[in-house]
Amino acid sequence: MKAIKLSIKEKIGYGLGDTGCNFVWQTVMLFLAYFYTDIYGLSPAHMGTMFLLVRFIDAVTDPLMGSLVDRTKTKHGRYRPYILWMAIPFGVACMCAFFTPDFGETGKIVYAYISYIFLTLMYTAINVPYCAMANAMTNCSKERTSLQSYRFALSTAGGLVVAMVALPLVDIIGKGDVQKGYLGAMAIMGVGAIALFFVCFATTKERVTPEETEIKQSIWKDLSLLMKNNQWRVLFMVNVVLLTGVVLKGATTMYYVNTVMARPDLATIFMVVGMVASIIGAIASAPLLGKYDKPTVYRILIVISGFLCAALYFVNPTNLTMVFALVIALSLVQMSTTPILWSMMSDVVDHEKTRSNRSLSGMVFSTNLFAIKLGIAIGGASVGWILALSGYVGGAAVQSAEAVTAINLLFTIIPGLMYASLSVFMLFYTLDNKQLEKIKALLALEAKKNESMKPLTHNVELG
Repeated sequence: MKAIKLSIKEKIGYGLGDTGCNFVWQTVMLFLAYFYTDIYGLSPAHMGTMFLLVRFIDAVTDPLMGSLVDRTKTKHGRYRPYILWMAIPFGVACMCAFFTPDFGETGKIVYAYISYIFLTLMYTAINVPYCAMANAMTNCSKERTSLQSYRFALSTAGGLVVAMVALPLVDIIGKGDVQKGYLGAMAIMGVGAIALFFVCFATTKERVTPEETEIKQSIWKDLSLLMKNNQWRVLFMVNVVLLTGVVLKGATTMYYVNTVMARPDLATIFMVVGMVASIIGAIASAPLLGKYDKPTVYRILIVISGFLCAALYFVNPTNLTMVFALVIALSLVQMSTTPILWSMMSDVVDHEKTRSNRSLSGMVFSTNLFAIKLGIAIGGASVGWILALSGYVGGAAVQSAEAVTAINLLFTIIPGLMYASLSVFMLFYTLDNKQLEKIKALLALEAKKNESMKPLTHNVELG
């Protein structure tokens, strides 16, 4: 099977979908925990518990969504139509999550659960098919790595927009009313996300389709089949641990700047420099690292990420030069690993095809998205519970020494150790470049065999 090359225009179009998604995703990562405790009025314990409990819903809906998109057939493809269908509901869900109703304490807790569940369901409905679509666009592993580099560069650009304009928009729209300001800012982000998903739909195309000869079976059999794939299991655990660390750090960013650094005036620039460095890391990933063995490169870079993150703890927070230097270096290195990780997920899809003759792209990505959201839940819950145990008081001008130390650890040492631990998991990942060449050859042979059978089948039917 000839390798399918993608144009720069199509790579950009695909990446803009994640720009739109990151208008919401990065807002949730950076601001939602802080919004719930300091603006909305939830206790840290309530916030943390909610983040964890909602994941039980994802445990059902994520694989269901993966199975649904794998079985979808339209003139626009299997995955691409969902980008069109779910764009507006996803944008609306963003606005709902940042609305503060006047319902009383119990009513506000109920509304927080409902709006957060709605947001996570809409995220699943649009992000599962979006991620799986990469495999339907090209059959080439190197092209997929390049595609993921464009995706995460543009995704991080969406995060950069959030970091630059979210808090200023809150001030401009709210005019002192932060609840109104957050709602207005998120409404603008939601509309922007909708527009970019429409662009993504219009500029992409699915070219790789599974053979119709595949035996259809239930979602539970597909899931059982996937769980026997040891390479899928490795990446599932990597995503859980990675995102737990990412959220521990990301969700405490506002707390770290406001409480540990005691420089709330630097919140926007602090996030912006990290985003810019992340964009550079994503862009550089494919051209600098694409020719090397993916698992080896990932192991090396993730250990470096862990070291850089933990090193922040030992820097005096008033030493702005050193703090910013480490944040920039960490963002640069860590984001360069992200396209590699997502490209490895595509490789697992191909591996499963040679292992069981099942094209489970939607299932592979949906289950890994569940792993990501499980990590987010564990990280978010841990932030809430640890802040509560340390005596953090939302909105208080001065926090206890225990709360300051807890925030510092959550931003530095704890996620750093989690990043470094991923190198151990990756020792069990065996889909290196040599193995991928074998998989590519097997898939090409199978495709050629299926193609040669078509005329024979046709003649038998005529007879």
